[in-house]
Amino acid sequence: MTRRVAHHGRTESYAEAPPEAVFDIVSDVTRVGEWSHECRGAHWVGPEQAAAPGVRFRGTNKSGIYLWSRSCVFTTVERPHLLSWKTTGLMGKIDSTEWRITLEPEAGGTRIVQAYDVLHVAPGFDRIYWLLIKGHRDRRAALAEDLDRLAALAAARPRKPLPTHDA
Repeated sequence: MTRRVAHHGRTESYAEAPPEAVFDIVSDVTRVGEWSHECRGAHWVGPEQAAAPGVRFRGTNKSGIYLWSRSCVFTTVERPHLLSWKTTGLMGKIDSTEWRITLEPEAGGTRIVQAYDVLHVAPGFDRIYWLLIKGHRDRRAALAEDLDRLAALAAARPRKPLPTHDA
């Protein structure tokens, strides 16, 4: 056993909603606490209040008794199919991770694929994280549950009323 956190991960789910509905939720950082098991909330940093490349936000995370925050920046925003962002911790020197959410139309709904890659961890810190943040040892089940919650939110969105036709 390496006693290091996983540096890559991928999970997926299916939403009975169009990609636009899922994208609207996941691209609004103020809603992340509604579907993420770990990220309890986020807020925009700076004047921009919508996802676009270069737009910054800050997320607050909790796992077990540990609470921390991360600065984040959107790197790719291709509505309604792809959203990616990079996180940085402790002045950008200790760790950095890239997260991607891909939305693929499928059978009247959307296949949601979430992946992450740890880009950098300062020497020894991945072992410290492994010891302290047990939820990061194997994140697959928790991330799959996150996507199921995201899918349920998108499926429950208010639907636009159909136009009425008077005779």
